[in-house]
Amino acid sequence: MKKYTSLTEIQGLLTQNQLNLKDLLSYYFEQIKQNQHLNAFNEVFFDSATNQANVVQQKLTNGTAGKLAGMVIGIKDNICYKDHQVSASSKMLEGFVSPYSSTVVERLIEQDAIIIGRLNCDEFAMGGSNETSYYGVVKNAADQERVAGGSSGGSAVAVQADMCLAALGTDTGGSVRQPAAFCGNIGFKPTYGRISRYGVIAYASSFDQVGTITSSVSDAALLLEVLAGKDDADSTVSTLPVPNYSQNLAQSGNKKIAVLKETIDNEALDPEIKAAILKAIEKFKAQGHQIEYVSFDMLAYLVPAYYVLTTAEASSNLSRYDGVHYGYRNTQAESLNKLYKTSRAEGFGEEVKRRILLGTFVLSAGYYDAYYQKAQQVRRLIREKIENLFNDYDFLLSPVTPTPAFKIGENMQDPLVMYMADIYTVLASLAGIPAVALPLGNNASGLPLSVQLMTKHFNEEGLLNLSDRFLKE
Repeated sequence: MKKYTSLTEIQGLLTQNQLNLKDLLSYYFEQIKQNQHLNAFNEVFFDSATNQANVVQQKLTNGTAGKLAGMVIGIKDNICYKDHQVSASSKMLEGFVSPYSSTVVERLIEQDAIIIGRLNCDEFAMGGSNETSYYGVVKNAADQERVAGGSSGGSAVAVQADMCLAALGTDTGGSVRQPAAFCGNIGFKPTYGRISRYGVIAYASSFDQVGTITSSVSDAALLLEVLAGKDDADSTVSTLPVPNYSQNLAQSGNKKIAVLKETIDNEALDPEIKAAILKAIEKFKAQGHQIEYVSFDMLAYLVPAYYVLTTAEASSNLSRYDGVHYGYRNTQAESLNKLYKTSRAEGFGEEVKRRILLGTFVLSAGYYDAYYQKAQQVRRLIREKIENLFNDYDFLLSPVTPTPAFKIGENMQDPLVMYMADIYTVLASLAGIPAVALPLGNNASGLPLSVQLMTKHFNEEGLLNLSDRFLKE
């Protein structure tokens, strides 16, 4: 069976009876088995996925199937699915079975998607390489000595290596876009609040956003159409109507695109990525779009502001894992205080502990004003600057990452080097705007390259249209 790159293709074959869901699912199970060494899956849902496939096949026969019938999808291991384990790839939640489903999982199932398994990620979504997972490193299918990116590395590799058609990830500071860029996929992060976060294990609540990793823009559009919209279980979700993204992809028209000058003219940017992006810019021009270079002088403040704010929120969100309520518990502790300390020390990995400590520090008395409050002010300035740019331009263009996928272990010894790899993705996260990573082919070593497009709040439709036209023409 060949690799399918869109649901449209699969549904066409299902309609003509040239394919059935049992065979399709068997194919993906075999692909997972063949690619076990990449370590993308923490668990494969053989039984529940097979049952779903049987139910959906019957609906297809009856003509009552939902929009996502035929889509085999994986979910990041921080998204709750009732009666299935969810661990956020941490020892702290090893063996924990979710008593309820997240809103995104409920909406997938309502529209007859088949959930094939839970995908490896950095522990509690904290990392940019998928090396902090309790279940081990996810390897890049393009070069197994290199990282998949993070934190949604398992999601990216599962799509890259054809272990499922699409995958859900979460994007706090680039955790969908960066692994998608490293693996040659389309990584889409919507506006903050466009998709419900109910049932998604929290890292930094004012940043976290569910996103998609796909091989086609049409699948990203259809998934957003299904997942977005009001949810009474999440007060931060937008109540704006959800457009028919998948039906409106044919819309065209020439746009104004601003290239963030400092992100391209940067010594840290890999020469092959720069060359690929300059070629992409020429392609946008040839399609009739107006390109202008604009200065963005706040690049140096992005990563510090992001890490002060997200670690502060993480220290608060992760305080619930104390060895008492649920999760890992040390059984040798002789006092309540020791129980807290030893359970957290043994249950959390090094990177999670580092971020909790940093977050607790910036929120502590005497440092709150100097760090946390200052970072909030910087975030406001960044958002205002971005909103001003969107008064004159429809889209912003920048790299996704400074380099292609780096070697496993290369950056783990220096957290600052790892954090600086987020320099291009955290801008959209700080501003809460939608962004997409689009593949630009491979470099001379066969490693995927990518470009990032961003747009104003809730202009996902425009972003999907521009992306689709760019990749198709």
